[in-house]
Amino acid sequence: MERVLEEFNGKPDSLYFNDGQRRIDFVLVYEDESRKETNKKGSNEKQRRKRQAYESNLICDGLQLEATRSLVDDKLVFVKVHAPWEVLCTYAEIMHIKLPLKPNDLKTRSSAFDNFNWFTKLLQVDESIIKPEQEFFTAPFEKNRMNDFYIQDRDTFFNPATRSRIVYFILSRIMYQVRDNVKKFGINKLVSSGIYKAAFPLHDCNFSSPSEDLSCPNERYLLYREWAHPRSIYKKQPLDLIRKYYGEKIGIYFAWLGYYTQMLLLAAIVGVACFLYGYFTQNNCTWSKEVCDPDIGGQIIMCPQCDKECPFWSLNVTCESSKKLCIFDSFGTLVFAVFMGVWVTLFLEFWKRRQAELEYEWDTVELQQEEQARPEYEARCTHVVINEITQEEERVPFTTWGKCIRVTLCASAVFFWILLIIASVIGIIVYRLSVFVIFSVNLRKISNGTDPIQKYVTPQMATSITASLISFIIIMILNTIYEKVAIMITNFELPRTQTDYENSLTMKMFLFQFVNYYSSCFYIAFFKGKFVGYPGDPVYWLGKYRNEECDPGGCLFELTTQLIIIMGGKAIWNNIQEVLLPWVMNVFGRCHTVSGAEKIIPRWEQDYHLQPMGKLGLFYEYLEMIIQFGFVTLFVASFPLAPLLALVNNILEIRVDAWKLTTQYRRMVPEKAQDIGAWQPIMQGIAILAVVTNAMIIAFTSDMIPRLVYYWSFSIPPYGDHRDYTMEGYINISLSIFNTADFKSRVKESPYAGSKYDTCRYRDFRYPPGHQQEYKHNIYYWHVIAAKLAFIIVMEHIIYSVKFFISYAIPDVSKSTKSKIKREKYLTQKLLHENHLKDMTKNIGVIAEKMIGAAVENSLRPKSD
Repeated sequence: MERVLEEFNGKPDSLYFNDGQRRIDFVLVYEDESRKETNKKGSNEKQRRKRQAYESNLICDGLQLEATRSLVDDKLVFVKVHAPWEVLCTYAEIMHIKLPLKPNDLKTRSSAFDNFNWFTKLLQVDESIIKPEQEFFTAPFEKNRMNDFYIQDRDTFFNPATRSRIVYFILSRIMYQVRDNVKKFGINKLVSSGIYKAAFPLHDCNFSSPSEDLSCPNERYLLYREWAHPRSIYKKQPLDLIRKYYGEKIGIYFAWLGYYTQMLLLAAIVGVACFLYGYFTQNNCTWSKEVCDPDIGGQIIMCPQCDKECPFWSLNVTCESSKKLCIFDSFGTLVFAVFMGVWVTLFLEFWKRRQAELEYEWDTVELQQEEQARPEYEARCTHVVINEITQEEERVPFTTWGKCIRVTLCASAVFFWILLIIASVIGIIVYRLSVFVIFSVNLRKISNGTDPIQKYVTPQMATSITASLISFIIIMILNTIYEKVAIMITNFELPRTQTDYENSLTMKMFLFQFVNYYSSCFYIAFFKGKFVGYPGDPVYWLGKYRNEECDPGGCLFELTTQLIIIMGGKAIWNNIQEVLLPWVMNVFGRCHTVSGAEKIIPRWEQDYHLQPMGKLGLFYEYLEMIIQFGFVTLFVASFPLAPLLALVNNILEIRVDAWKLTTQYRRMVPEKAQDIGAWQPIMQGIAILAVVTNAMIIAFTSDMIPRLVYYWSFSIPPYGDHRDYTMEGYINISLSIFNTADFKSRVKESPYAGSKYDTCRYRDFRYPPGHQQEYKHNIYYWHVIAAKLAFIIVMEHIIYSVKFFISYAIPDVSKSTKSKIKREKYLTQKLLHENHLKDMTKNIGVIAEKMIGAAVENSLRPKSD
């Protein structure tokens, strides 16, 4: 039966049915088929029947509905959903929702910076504006113990977030069709199939002004004013209000992001100090001076870096890049790499403690026991198995073999996409190898032998920048495609709970993103220039492309360039996606409304024209930050300013995300969350890997170890005739000599082969021509290799030892938090026990009174003979 459409006769910000009594807990939106301009009558009729069946089942389950036609688009119908008291109580017990027993005076808000209260007080949110929440002892709700709970007002006992959560739980499990003995249910499927256009809880007011309703708490307005507005950028986040309005899942994300940003401040300060050390000491860089010296670097002729088109070139062409390299390839970089290995451990350990405090304060300590199965999982439960624990029958979606097959297929799909990324990386490498020749020829023609262009734009730099830009574009394209594929794979895998679903998707997405974002950096850091051979016997890719070489100073500066382009480009692209696109979409959406009609449009219609956040919206926010965390930790030895860039980005990211949630998106369904899920072990894995990567960057990517070996080995004859600790002569030692007569046929075909140069130099440690072991690695090479391996082992062991000690010394849960949790649990049990004893005593007293009364009555009754 078609529902009767009510006319809206309330206030624009009203959150109630037309009677002004029943609160709107959820809104469903659909397009009236009778007013659609389409010829698909059969399809429209099927959709209408499914919707009517669904709404009838909602009413049978106890929910109350009221339908209202849109004031702007008469094809749209808004179905307002209200859950009465009995329904809320029934499902609160089913969902094991914790609700207040009595006020709790034990809980005290903790802070990571309690010792700096005199300073942080200036950054706190004004408590006269956002008042602290009253704390309660809580317990899972039970209808038969309703008198134990702190129920002062039935209308406020379940707050709006809890009401929306309960209603969404019901909407996700109500059936709308049975076909071939298969039940179809859930609002998500109805929305995805177009039967409903949207389903969402309401914001409580307009973000820019408080509600006219005096009973409205105006939490959205307060969040915008004290959290999302640009003038609040220096203030601490009102985490309790965020958690109350959006739920623990969003609250824990912003708590983590804020804590990560706070910890980045220390890393940024140390990183800037190391950068400034390199900047101010670059003029003391002896090897760079030798490169730039016309009498030294200007007289050293380097061998061609490709076969036919590349010319001989003078070493002092790389003067500017060698100066820049001195800024990053300095002793400060080593100090900073060691510091970051310790910093990341401190961050993770202190975050665990802060997370445990939030679990206590937000009452999510025993959350995992409460989580229900996903409706998509329940719908597929057709196989009966025996539970190993209860020895009772239960339904599961597939057998053990079926699960193994699904896992195998999912793993194969992920592996295929990782191979696809590797193929794209190989394509970028081939591009670099082929385009280097073009830049070598064209830049020489453009500069015409003059200094200015060759001074600042070398073939290596031009190749590196263009390859980085192309790599970034490919990364973004593959990301867009794989996101959809990963969701399809995870849906096919069919995890049981929402937490399992998100953890599974997280691991798939991160594994892909890890290879996608970091593969080019790993190539530059650990492969480029490492397997090039020497001019007389170069190494070729695919038998055609000559392998890339690094600058005479190494590939460190190129790695820095790659990091800057990817980090900067990713930040810009994400901000465009997060800010510009929702804003543009909302502007187009508002174009359908009447100009100046904002004040007469009801709350549900205003919210409908906002953008949907999507169930995985928060997932992408985490992913963005974890990828950034990887850049900050894995390759920080090559770019000490990475924490500073991340700090600036995150300060803006917090407020941009806040602005986006409060102004551009519909209100999300509040969800519970105990922690940040699978992202925690991912960060721990990155932290362990970061020690290895930074040690290897210093050892193999930078030129620090060969320089140190030269500096400390002045008395060993093969390393030169210097008599004191000095870097003079290092450039001559680090460049081997090659006889141009020994070029292979490919190079001899070059127009530069018949040049006036008898010898040229190349970057390696090999014996010169005419030596008994000509062109083989010399003793200095093996000493350097030994020093590099020793450095990696020593650095890793020192940092891992410190990390282990810090992890052992800092418990995951502080002693005070453990005591508070135990104390609250004890008092809660005591309270419930006392209430139970009172009820028993009262019942016993009533029974005793009845028994005494009956006995007295019997005694007064006259006895018969």
